[in-house]
Amino acid sequence: MFLPRAAEIHPERTAVIHGAQRISYAQFYERARRLASALAKKGVKRGDVVAAMLPNVPAMLDAHYGVPMLGAVLNAINTRLDSDTIAYILQHGEAKVFITDRVFASVVGPALKQLKRKILVIDVDDPLYTGPGERVGSIEYGKFIAGGSPDFSSELPPDEYDPIALNYTSGTTGRPKGVVYHHRGTFLESMGNITAWAMPAHPVFLWTLPMFHCNGWCFPWSITAMGGTHVCLRAVDPALIFPMIVEHGVTHMCGAPTVLTMLTNAPPEQRRRLPLPVHIMTGGSPPPAKVIKAMEDLGFQVLHIYGMTELQGPSTFCAVQESWKNLSEEQKYNEMARQGVRYQVVDGHIVGAPGSCKPVKKDGETVGEILIRGNTVMLGYLKDPKATAEAFHGGWMHTGDLAVWHPSNYVEIKDRKKDIIISGGENISSVEVEIALYKHPATQLAAVVAKPDEKWGETPCAFVQLKPGTEVTENDMIAHCRSVLARFKVPKKVVFGALPTTATGKIQKFVLREKARTL
Repeated sequence: MFLPRAAEIHPERTAVIHGAQRISYAQFYERARRLASALAKKGVKRGDVVAAMLPNVPAMLDAHYGVPMLGAVLNAINTRLDSDTIAYILQHGEAKVFITDRVFASVVGPALKQLKRKILVIDVDDPLYTGPGERVGSIEYGKFIAGGSPDFSSELPPDEYDPIALNYTSGTTGRPKGVVYHHRGTFLESMGNITAWAMPAHPVFLWTLPMFHCNGWCFPWSITAMGGTHVCLRAVDPALIFPMIVEHGVTHMCGAPTVLTMLTNAPPEQRRRLPLPVHIMTGGSPPPAKVIKAMEDLGFQVLHIYGMTELQGPSTFCAVQESWKNLSEEQKYNEMARQGVRYQVVDGHIVGAPGSCKPVKKDGETVGEILIRGNTVMLGYLKDPKATAEAFHGGWMHTGDLAVWHPSNYVEIKDRKKDIIISGGENISSVEVEIALYKHPATQLAAVVAKPDEKWGETPCAFVQLKPGTEVTENDMIAHCRSVLARFKVPKKVVFGALPTTATGKIQKFVLREKARTL
């Protein structure tokens, strides 16, 4: 719907930028139709799964339109997964076609050898990539879509609850679960992005967010709906991001708080003076207030959102209030770091008691679970009715995120259920301890997990990545935490070093939990 309209109204407008390549909306629509036609010729039909493991390149944008044109289901795969998990996803999702980039050949090749059936593999040979990696498919993407018809006719599915995408969870506690999105949900989510951000016509969007992550939070559809320009980026690198913002007049971008930290800590020679404010949406973990301030000092306007794979992207956003102008700087940025209020397209959103699903008091103190319902919620988990039933207990989608509800209706996450540390019978929020760690001027990234303790059961264990050129001892960091936290919340152990992160910038706490058990 969005792409045919944009091509009709803005045929010559630049839809996609990738290096020196410029793709107009007329060409973008033709590429998507050729892809749909070529897939149809290979027998792909309504309900079939087409998998894609790609960086943020034009082919990935094509797939977000060409695959749904057939009524088929797009399975965008996390580019950091191992061969075994990739093979599992392809097998479990029953993908008929797999589109991949040469850069992933070292993991995709072994994954394909594990499959019990043959699938059509298409290679994207991106001219911007000159590194190692052999083609693993039987045909190159450009040649494949050239064989499709530019006049392919598509219609909306007969049922708006037909599946449109399949996204797999991180699978940190076993095999990843397949989350099924539907056409109605992604349409509403796309519109929600536009309304929550008050996005104007013709935005210029830099793809710092992986498109495999919740289908790029549905922004492949949102940006096109507004006749905007997609600026592709194969990998997040401040040395590329700052010049690209200036060169292309970027107005909007998204990323995890770690991406924000990467930008604020970029060396002076990589930074550029931004000609206009750049709107950046961030979510994944609560961004420290000091990071939001540092981003604003660089010329970015930060909007904090909250969502998860099962919610098809963002579900709440921290809507800025006029009254915040009267707050102190610290108070204002603390308000901006909250998860906020529901998207305009989200039907129900409460902080409730997990068992009864009854709303907790809006006192900013009573802890409950964030519960969501409405058409922006997934259809369910593929081939897993038990997990689906558990997720929708009581008629609400259970997020597993623990939060408080403020009198202002703004939600503030305190922790994940699995991340709460119970020490001597006292509940300790890992997020609260992390916020304290971020207040130290030398902290670049921080994460806190439970460490087994014979006396207390569990104690907080902190992992800290320091800013380049800084030195801090374990005793120094513990003393800092004592100055801002209750004594029982202070980490008993601090480990310094690089923190493991996902492709979307989330810190991999499951890795740190395993490490903490051995300390």
